[in-house]
Amino acid sequence: MTLVGVELRRIAMPLVSPFRTSFGTQTTRDIVLVRAVTDQAEGWGECVAMTDPRYSAEYVDGAVDVLSRFLVPALAARDTLDAVSVAPALAGFKGHRMAKAALETAVLDAELRALGRPLARELGAVRDRVPCGVSVGITDSIGELLDTVDGYLDAGYLRIKLKIQPGWDVEPVRAVRERFGDEVLLQVDANTAYTVADGRRLAALDPFGLLLIEQPLDEEDVLGHAELAKTVRTPICLDESITSARAAAAAIRLGACAIVNIKPGRVGGYLEARRVHDVCVAHGVPVWCGGMLESGLGRAANVALAALPGFTLPGDTSASDRYYRTDITDPFVLDGGHLAVPAGPGIGVEPLPDELAAVTTESRWLRR
Repeated sequence: MTLVGVELRRIAMPLVSPFRTSFGTQTTRDIVLVRAVTDQAEGWGECVAMTDPRYSAEYVDGAVDVLSRFLVPALAARDTLDAVSVAPALAGFKGHRMAKAALETAVLDAELRALGRPLARELGAVRDRVPCGVSVGITDSIGELLDTVDGYLDAGYLRIKLKIQPGWDVEPVRAVRERFGDEVLLQVDANTAYTVADGRRLAALDPFGLLLIEQPLDEEDVLGHAELAKTVRTPICLDESITSARAAAAAIRLGACAIVNIKPGRVGGYLEARRVHDVCVAHGVPVWCGGMLESGLGRAANVALAALPGFTLPGDTSASDRYYRTDITDPFVLDGGHLAVPAGPGIGVEPLPDELAAVTTESRWLRR
């Protein structure tokens, strides 16, 4: 293909309810969409960076800047283009994996649309529907938490993930177990809120039969996670620490994790996400697909990834109405605790023009 140009479109999508984690509360999702226009087709990618650099070092304004000044010009300088060539073309620029992932996904989507091939099949999917879990933010009270979990279980979600932080960990987990029983698949996510010194506190979660404790320590403290894994019976899952297939292999070898959360934006795109999956499968480590409050564009690609064989745990691939009253694509609807894998070419969905226009706050066109 030949790149004609790239549109960077910024949108603001109000959340159904505030989403609170250990690093802050979100009420609106600020998203950069990337539309790659080629001589054969066009494709979409979604940047999962947040407004502020709290989940990771990346943030939305920085993503727009690096895409505009460096990443898109680097691709525009190439005579021909395909998805496999994107990462090598951008390798000279350090970091910015979320911005790179959005651009690579847009090119990959365009390439697959031109070829008439679905992303799921291209990645190696083995299922046409995937089991879904839901992430439950920190609430103001135990009672509110229990009502929220009750609603998600009634909706059919197959796994509940509770966000935790120091002072909001053992008691909410105990309350959920007492109310809903041991049969509910339950896990917790700390988003790096603890230190190795909190090992005893985290070990207090062991009696509750959790699937995993996700990213309890700082993203750079891989050795600390290995030490924690020796004292906590609940399996340790890494999220923020896994930035590539190489990082996953090192963490597994060190004994820092027994499970891996794969987020394509965090590792630089869906091609690298597939490599992380392959590394984990080779080591017998289960994986699941994390979420970053994506719109329908990002959710479609995540569902395709979650259909690969190594994804043996329900992911954060929730239905559209978990976060948004109105999505920018046809909504993803939960059916028996599962979402259907898009079967159309590329990511398999298109933005709805009216809905997209309604939430657009800025758009810029970068011509080759």
